[in-house]
Amino acid sequence: MTTKTLDRAVEMILAAQCPLIMVGAAASRLDQHSIAQIRDFVQRTRIPFFATQMGKGVVAEDSDLYMGTAALSKRDHVHVAVDKSDVIIAVGHDTCEKPPFIMSEGGPKVIHIAHQPATFTQAYHPQLEVIGDIGASVAAMADRLEGKLPNAGALLPLREGILALIGEGADDKSWPVTLDRIVHVVRKVMPEGSIVTLDNGLYKIPFARKYRTNHPNTLLLDNTLATMGAGVPSAIVAAMLYPELCVMAVCGDGGFQMTGQELMTAVELKLNLVVLILDNGGWGMIEAKQFGKSFPNYGVNFLNPDFVKLAEAYGAKGTRVETLDDLVPALEAAFEGGGVHVVAVRVDDSKYKRLIAGQSDPE
Repeated sequence: MTTKTLDRAVEMILAAQCPLIMVGAAASRLDQHSIAQIRDFVQRTRIPFFATQMGKGVVAEDSDLYMGTAALSKRDHVHVAVDKSDVIIAVGHDTCEKPPFIMSEGGPKVIHIAHQPATFTQAYHPQLEVIGDIGASVAAMADRLEGKLPNAGALLPLREGILALIGEGADDKSWPVTLDRIVHVVRKVMPEGSIVTLDNGLYKIPFARKYRTNHPNTLLLDNTLATMGAGVPSAIVAAMLYPELCVMAVCGDGGFQMTGQELMTAVELKLNLVVLILDNGGWGMIEAKQFGKSFPNYGVNFLNPDFVKLAEAYGAKGTRVETLDDLVPALEAAFEGGGVHVVAVRVDDSKYKRLIAGQSDPE
């Protein structure tokens, strides 16, 4: 980071008509002081921000400047703001993540602020790089920008519409339960600062979009290799490191069956852990992608075991939720009872199958 580079970054931001901040995965790996500097940068400049999937919570998402999370690379809720911006300040973007937006000719200019130079790709090729300590970089920029940005909030009128879309489905009373409602329920039962780990599947999209968190690394998800089977092992480590916190793994039935035997490890370690299994009887993401490419439905359906009996066989507790009204009480009881507890529920993922298949625009 040089003074000359900082000057260029400040000039770009001062000239912006619709600036926007993006907080990425590398920011979530910083120490608390640097994270506080990023939060301070957002507040002092009053520029609205959005997060990548792995950058969620670095800046509190109950902020009046939060514009959403990029769960998809294009045509997502937040891209209404991305497409209207002229300068995006990418704080801690790690190009190992799925692209949060696709750069194109005539689109917004990008300032890359990170410890490492950007990996240039067709999707991401920033016009300016500020390389060095991220916290120090944004603190120095805030000193130069505070009170000098009359256009800082130009994109904020879009926020109400974006948040309305994020909130859709929270009170859906359908059965089987929809993925949108699942996110709402999990957010309701998880205390502030608790940890949710995701496996990989269609449900990762609504969790990235709709699960608002105010602390980094409290919604743990893999947006790089998207490793299936990661949910339970990640939750086990989280429960070991933070025994004072509530920890929940949210897994699809297929992902759970890849590493579900690790329930034995969790029981042996006497952990407090809840595993929520979303049962759709198949590989939902693969089915959607097959359909989107006009391929026949092949090899995507399977039979599940009795998850309650399976949990009990490992020495854990198990609950099968049979009605929507029983879902919240089942999860609350699982935490109150302590130990390792599996809660299985039938889900309807049809909305997100259509989305991935390209049969409907993001709603």
